[in-house]
Amino acid sequence: MEPSLIYKALSNETRQQILLWLKNPEKYFDEEPYLQQGISFQVGVCVGEIQLKTGLAQSVISSYLLTMKKAGLLESERIGKWTYYRRNEKTIQEFAEYVQKEL
Repeated sequence: MEPSLIYKALSNETRQQILLWLKNPEKYFDEEPYLQQGISFQVGVCVGEIQLKTGLAQSVISSYLLTMKKAGLLESERIGKWTYYRRNEKTIQEFAEYVQKEL
């Protein structure tokens, strides 16, 4: 875990919002298309769904997701031509403990 990368990733309101959405994806995204494909939100949420929810360009969202992945906040899985993102709860927990103990 590199705290400076996490701080940078969390410095953007949209990236914070994405983390919130991915905490409880069933609350913010329609699960039906995933279930029809035999995929659950445990795999993650498709980049396209995240992009639609933000209303930002796909290239911007891809950059945001990559920043969060490099910081360790997200994990991704590619299925066919689609990439799905989910939270990396282990890193998030480690960061929360770091903040509590060190700051």
